Amino acid sequence: MAYKILFMGASYGSLLASKLIPGGHKMHFICLPAEAELINKEGIRIKMPVKGREGLVEINSQKLGAKLSASGTTGVNPSEYDLVCLAMMEPQYRSPGVRELLDAVAKAKVPCMSIMNMAPLPYLKRIPGLNVDACRGAYADATVWDSFDPHYLTLCSPDPQAFRPPDEKVNVLQVRLPTNFKAAKFDSDKHTAILRQLEKDVDAARYDDGTGNKIELPVKLKVHDSIWVPLAKWPMLIAGNYRCVTKDGIRPIKEAVHSDPAASKAAYDWVVKLAISLGATEKDMVPFEKYANAALSLLTPSSAARALYGGAPNIERPDRLMQAIGKQKGMQSAVVDEIVKLVDAQLELNRAKAKAA
Repeated sequence: MAYKILFMGASYGSLLASKLIPGGHKMHFICLPAEAELINKEGIRIKMPVKGREGLVEINSQKLGAKLSASGTTGVNPSEYDLVCLAMMEPQYRSPGVRELLDAVAKAKVPCMSIMNMAPLPYLKRIPGLNVDACRGAYADATVWDSFDPHYLTLCSPDPQAFRPPDEKVNVLQVRLPTNFKAAKFDSDKHTAILRQLEKDVDAARYDDGTGNKIELPVKLKVHDSIWVPLAKWPMLIAGNYRCVTKDGIRPIKEAVHSDPAASKAAYDWVVKLAISLGATEKDMVPFEKYANAALSLLTPSSAARALYGGAPNIERPDRLMQAIGKQKGMQSAVVDEIVKLVDAQLELNRAKAKAA
């Protein structure tokens, strides 16, 4: 069965979309005008490494006959879609136009899957015993989530690492770490069935390698019964992505993890313990050693660190979220506290510069 899927965000969203093309699904991206014009004209191109092969394999949506389109927020009716995928960075949802569309998505009660690093506020309401109101301060604008019923929202861990090559057009995405998307089921079996079908479609897909051979590509969609599985990304964010930020500037994820492996493991283990205090099990999490090995290929700073030192007035704040949850659980991490302090200070500088400009 082919679905209509709305992607709010075309950069990272194009990676998941590219894996859904062979299933015949009709997909629409919400993005900036220049992106929309290019996608409508040339489609999307995803480049990724494949184990045992030299170079990168490219998925070109036009060559696959993909049913893709793109636009801004105007005139989009969420109720026409079977699934909405949240693929922007969390602060972007407070932007004019995007805010109103997100609210319309919530009120239309369309099943919605987030692939953000920052768990949407309504998803946290699915975690038993968590005081979600105490977490609102971690969000750029918590009010954008107020219309959501948690029943219609799930979280997918954005484990694959990808970036837009600076020398390419904005419809090109390059995968650096081709791991899997890990989604938690919805509360509703009917909505979860959509994800299960997408999972099967991605598993069955084969791609032409350019020589006429059909090959299987990495980056799958895996659907889990546990609502805690997507939290497996949290320790990675603290041990790697947000420890790219230092008092002396930013550094690559590889360096953040491997310059002091013991400190990285301690930070990682603290977040694992935090997730377990919420109800997760060790099985839901990724062992530190496996993550540390993957981090060897992450040779640039995280997107959050780059945005922070690129002058962004807001970035996603999973560091603040974990600090707030830790306080509820009587847990404190000096590493998380230091990250919060460093990011807060840089954001204040960015906002002051923007104000003065």
